[in-house]
Amino acid sequence: MPNKTEKPYVLRAAEFVYSNIIEIKKQNPEINNIQAFEIFMTTKEYEVLSSGEFHNKWFLKLKKDNFVDYVTKKKINDETLRLLELQKDSMVKFLLKIPKLYYTKSHFPLEISQRAFDHLWRVCESYEMWCKETKQENLIYLNIIE
Repeated sequence: MPNKTEKPYVLRAAEFVYSNIIEIKKQNPEINNIQAFEIFMTTKEYEVLSSGEFHNKWFLKLKKDNFVDYVTKKKINDETLRLLELQKDSMVKFLLKIPKLYYTKSHFPLEISQRAFDHLWRVCESYEMWCKETKQENLIYLNIIE
């Protein structure tokens, strides 16, 4: 019987990234995690996350529903909302993307792209760590923390 541990709200964005990268790997089984992350950074889903749209849509829905989360059916307190706002701000800051400047002529990622990649990697690490700590290893597919 699967463990029904509630995910912290701050892991919603991590789960979004993680599940999208899993889908990329399922569609391209020959690629490694690094390549899957790089592909993710070219997707519409990445744009949704990096622009703040992911959080903005979530916040609008919460406001409409009197801040009751649609998954947990619990009211989200002000402190958690502030944390989610900080998360959104850091996502926008770290995932900043400058079109057509992802790689230099030498094919090494620009510093700004490397910063975005590193942030996504840490986000996925935190998701896997939560899965491991809550004994939900069945949710770990990428094995980033191994």
